[in-house]
This record gives sequence, C-alpha cells and structure tokens, in this order.
Amino acid sequence: MKIITGGVTAAKGFQAAAAAAEIKYKGRTDMALIYSEVPCAAAGTFTTNVVKAAPVKWDQDIVYHHPHAQAVVCNSGIANACTGQEGYGYCRDTAEAAALALDIPADSVLVASTGVIGMQIPMERIKDGVSKMAPLLSGEIEAGTEAAKAIMTTDTVKKEVAVQVEIGGKTVTVGGMCKGSGMIHPNMCTMLGFVTTDAAISKEMLQQALSEDVKDTYNMVSVDGDTSTNDTVLLLANGMAGNPEITKKDEAYETFKEALNYVNTALAKKIAGDGEGATALFEVKIMGAESKEQAVTLSKSVVTSSLTKAAIYGHDANWGRILCAMGYSGAQFDPEKVDLYFESRAGKIKIIENGVSTGYSEEEATKILSEDEVTAIADIKMGDAEATAWGCDLTYDYVKINADYRS
Repeated sequence: MKIITGGVTAAKGFQAAAAAAEIKYKGRTDMALIYSEVPCAAAGTFTTNVVKAAPVKWDQDIVYHHPHAQAVVCNSGIANACTGQEGYGYCRDTAEAAALALDIPADSVLVASTGVIGMQIPMERIKDGVSKMAPLLSGEIEAGTEAAKAIMTTDTVKKEVAVQVEIGGKTVTVGGMCKGSGMIHPNMCTMLGFVTTDAAISKEMLQQALSEDVKDTYNMVSVDGDTSTNDTVLLLANGMAGNPEITKKDEAYETFKEALNYVNTALAKKIAGDGEGATALFEVKIMGAESKEQAVTLSKSVVTSSLTKAAIYGHDANWGRILCAMGYSGAQFDPEKVDLYFESRAGKIKIIENGVSTGYSEEEATKILSEDEVTAIADIKMGDAEATAWGCDLTYDYVKINADYRS
C-alpha cells in the first residue's frame, strides 16, 4: 500500500469544487461538491440517533433503494436537522439543482449538511452555490483540498487522506475527506465523511466493506459523548481503475478493505485529534482481552471518561481514573491483574503492575503526557483480543466553544 497526497479527487474520474454561499459563515467557503465522471456504486452508514436530519433520510433512500450515485452536495453552517417536511423538501430541491447543473438524475445526487440544528437552510443560497461550483469542478488535488476546507464547522484543520493498492494488476486508489470536531461519539460514526475510489466493486461488497470497517474506525472515536443527528459516511466506487470487479470476499476484497481501513482510520484519528478545544489526541489500547467485544467496551469507557480526559489535559498520570472507568464499563476483568502504560513520542512508562502502582517517576510521566499524541495501554491478561479507541483531552476551550456555538 502506498500513501499518496490527496483526498476525494485522488481516485480516477472524481472531481470536486467549493464555493462561498454564505449559508452561515462569512468570508469563507461553506459548500462542497463531489462529482464522478461516471455513475458509482454507493454505500453508506448513518447515525443511529432516533433524531435523524433530513439529509440522512434522503441519503438512506438513495443508498438503499437506487442502483447508482454520481454526486454529493454538502453545506456547512446549518444542519437541516429537526426541520420537518420542509427540510426534506430542501434536500430534493438541492438534488434537483445539482442534477440540472450536472445533467445527471436527481436520484443520483446525495446531500449532506452540518452545523446548527433547527434552522431551515436558505435554499436560494444553496442553489446559487451549486451553480457556482458546477463550472469549477476539477480533478486536481487542490480541488479536493478546497472541498475539505468548505465542510468544516468548528474544525481547526481540513481532514483528507489517500492511498493506492494493486488489485488485479491495476492501481486502485482510495481517498477521502471528513469533518468532525464536536458532537462526536461512537455510534455508527459521528461526523461527515466522504470516501471515493476508482475500484470496480459490486454495490453489495462495497456496503459490506464499509459496514465492517466502521466498527473499528469511526465507531471507536469519541470527543464529547454526543451522537449527532447528521452522522453520515458515504463511499462511492466508479470502477475506472479497470480491475476485475470485486463480487465476493476474496483476496482482492481483502486488499480493498485494507486500503479502506487505512483511509477510515486516518480520518477517524484526525477527528479525535481535532476535538473542540483539544490539545492532544488521546489513544486507548486494551490488550489481553478474552474477546474483541470486551476490549471495545473497555477502551471506549476510558476514552469517554471526562475525568480521564481532564487528567490528560493537565498532563497528570492519574491512573486511578482509568482503572475506575474500566471498572464501570460493564466488562468483567480482574483489576488486580491489570498492567497500565503511558506512551508518546517522549517515551513509554509502566504506571501500574497487577493493579498496583509501580512507584514510577511523576516527572517522567508528565513529560510523556505533555506530547500532542498520548496513548494509554492496558493489558488485562485474559486472552489475545485487543481494541483501540481514539479521543482527546477535555479543556476549558471546549466549554467556551459550545457555550456560544449558535451566537
């Protein structure tokens, strides 16, 4: 596998554009368009929140009931959530505007929104944005980067990644972009993500690959424990790489999944590291579990613990908070057999052994915890299963950002 520069325009036949439509933000781009030169097989995973935004409902219908998709229109600033039939109608209006501008069927246009809940989107500005973007579509790397910037809300950095693998003697590219910083909690995925590939793969296999991979990537991210109304990951495959079509779980499928996993993992970690107000990416690895389910439960419990997140912000090796979070997770283990380590670019230190402090150096631990990427590793010595979750520290700025988000 080869890591390359780029995002949603890295794969053959995909183009992107961005526009400043003034949906909510002034002086910056706030709409993005992704387009494939040919129709794509489409897969998607969506929020499990009972309160689903209009774009989620629209996209579920397209992904589940239509054979192809060819474009995605996304706006930032207003979420088009809790907007009733009017909001759903605006999804249709957006798709029809894109269909007219791109000369494709409206039922091949996916839509996505992110931002404030409860406000109706300004439809005329949306239509104007689509009209602006269509002539600007480009397959250049820079076009994908501009699209990644346009979908940001409280994000502080754009998030994109791309890789290449060989399948059936052909070079296959998988690239993606995402946004996510707040209202992030594992439950399907808690963000907007758009992944494109030129792989030839059936719609059924594409959906299986995405659904399987989400469990170990986006579902393992948490910033603040809030599951959004708009969570969507869309995966489009246009087949332009020319590889033999992947129609079953064979070696080609596993190679494609490896590339997809790299992209999704990288994007998930970018979201966690860019959590609202965060100063550090916080990674939690559970090792020696008797089952994957047990390891997932334990890692998520630690990464979502507010007290642990606050300790990471303070560079405080307060390991009791980690052991406590494991204890109330619901997973059964023997706390008197747990070994715990902290690790970062500054080194690795064993904090507890068999549930008891090792008498470690607080100064060394603080040095390790002062990096911008910190890992807690817990070995519970029950088996060979493991899992990794990603989150971030909890800072004063998180409260500041969310206290006046609408104003």
